[in-house]
Amino acid sequence: MTPLIGGRLPELGRTGLRCPVCRDRFSPDKAGLFCLPAALCGQSLRSWPFFEALVRSLIILCVAVAVVLSSISVCDGRWLFARRELFGLWHFCSVSNSSALKCVTDLRLAGVEGMNVGMILIRSLVAFAVVVAIFGLELLMVSQVCEDASSRRKWSLGSILILVSFLLSSTGVLSFSILLRDHITLMGFSLTYWCEFVAAFLFFLNGISGLHINSLTSPRSRLAKI
Repeated sequence: MTPLIGGRLPELGRTGLRCPVCRDRFSPDKAGLFCLPAALCGQSLRSWPFFEALVRSLIILCVAVAVVLSSISVCDGRWLFARRELFGLWHFCSVSNSSALKCVTDLRLAGVEGMNVGMILIRSLVAFAVVVAIFGLELLMVSQVCEDASSRRKWSLGSILILVSFLLSSTGVLSFSILLRDHITLMGFSLTYWCEFVAAFLFFLNGISGLHINSLTSPRSRLAKI
């Protein structure tokens, strides 16, 4: 005789018995041996609700910090100081003998081949990375504030957008380094450059972590472990 599942008998489908809780089919020959409890059968109950909420909150907080760092870096844009010259996303500055800083927006005056076009591409990448990260952060927060049937999907989409932000920002940082490779010194990078570097790292770390925790806490993942 087949045991009860949450006080209800399994339903017989075309391919065997069907669980009345998670609606999954299972083999009739195994149905007589045991059935999973209702609390473990496809339910969204979590074993460690406080720990999961804490991890998700930390991910959201770190993404918000990364967005702030990246925004500051893009708005300032002065990333490299070398040979009494300051190279930035928006300006090129030179230091005269009187220690006065003279800045121009015409990047062709820097004397670096392809810098004018290259900086347009780089600042477009890093600026678009901030925009995508803001949308991803919004999806992460909405998925936690409004828990409904699509909250897990919103969290996954937000994590994917954060990874897209990582790809855009890291491409911008790498392109900047390649474009000015003849002027680069380790001590020449400004604080705003390292802000963008840290932001890109945080985008990657939290995007991967968001997808990972979503897969660990999925109902089907728990059933597979059991």
